[in-house]
Amino acid sequence: MSKNLLFLLLICHGFYIKAQQQDSLYFKNGIDNPSNLATHHFGIFSSRINTNFKLSPIKHTWFEVVSVSGNNFHPFVEAYIPKDPAVQAEQSKLLWFHRNFRFVNQETTPADYINIVIDAVIKEFRLNVNIPLAKKHELGITLRPYLITKGKYPFSFFTNDETIEWFHSNVAGGEDPYGRRYYGLNEVNFTYNDRNGNTLELHNNDFFLGGIEFNHFYYPTLNINKTKNIYFNFGSHLGLNTSKFNSSIDLGVSANSIKKIDFSNPNYQLHIGVGMNFLRKNLINFKENIDLGNNPYLATIESDIELTKFTRKRNYNAITINYQIQSRYNKREEAYYYRLVGKWQEINGGWQHGISTLYNTLSYWTFIYTYGHPKYKIAVYFKEDFRVNNAADFQTGVSLKLPLFK
Repeated sequence: MSKNLLFLLLICHGFYIKAQQQDSLYFKNGIDNPSNLATHHFGIFSSRINTNFKLSPIKHTWFEVVSVSGNNFHPFVEAYIPKDPAVQAEQSKLLWFHRNFRFVNQETTPADYINIVIDAVIKEFRLNVNIPLAKKHELGITLRPYLITKGKYPFSFFTNDETIEWFHSNVAGGEDPYGRRYYGLNEVNFTYNDRNGNTLELHNNDFFLGGIEFNHFYYPTLNINKTKNIYFNFGSHLGLNTSKFNSSIDLGVSANSIKKIDFSNPNYQLHIGVGMNFLRKNLINFKENIDLGNNPYLATIESDIELTKFTRKRNYNAITINYQIQSRYNKREEAYYYRLVGKWQEINGGWQHGISTLYNTLSYWTFIYTYGHPKYKIAVYFKEDFRVNNAADFQTGVSLKLPLFK
């Protein structure tokens, strides 16, 4: 009799643990990262796509606020882009810092001309609402306001110029390798003149609404969901850009896959995600906009790995490593013959990045910590550009997510 009772208790305990696990899964739904898009000084004016690594559509409406701070820095640099094919061929034979193209006028030496200087801490404040539409569908609506700041203490503790230069001087990178001290710390200098003669200029404490985004996700039910713990979702994305510099509509699609790995210890879980998206910028323009890159398409490939540990109360702690590659803003072929002009005599290195990075793919590593509870989720992250393209150089973010109408 005692053996039967013990066996019954073990079965009940097993069902209790299983129920706790299943209860925790309604708010631990795959990899639920906050928005970690870079505060790129062109990207903030367009509706880029956040990768979605959730396993299934949410069961309740969730509201999220994300506060992001990114330090962007590019010294003043000019670019002449010759239009004559013969001149292009001649200049392409030379390394970019040996090119000798001289612009005289549009009749004798036709060329496009652009210049840029970026020095600011860019703040992003995303407001997201995610709504379950049906058994397999979900809708996200996002507002993305921005604030341009000098980045002084204490509001930009990790992303201001003083902290970054202290890190360069005392930890890694060398003493002021890119000219921040030359131009002055904690300043705002944000000006871009495009090839059409239009000017984008922002000042300290300028605040604007970058746009409104609508993101629809479809989660198909497949046999491999149960047999292999592999899940897919597909997204369609519509962005309405509302700033005075870019009034337009963007359209995009995305595809994401997630592998869930359960361990023998039920307190641990591993998720691995791979996703890609494709955005057509400025599909419809409502006016003459600033030329924010003559490549009309932005594509992103992203990978994510997350280790989760559940607590005794079935809350969870999760550590995530994210790697992202985004396509270039300008058409690559121009990089073979453009002529860059900057203050290379005064700056140790990197003076060309304001232009050259527009022709390079951008890559970022993001490290995220999330604490999940049935009544809220809190996430913090830092994002680093290890290629030192300074767009953004260093970025931090914090997110608070709350269920609504539960």
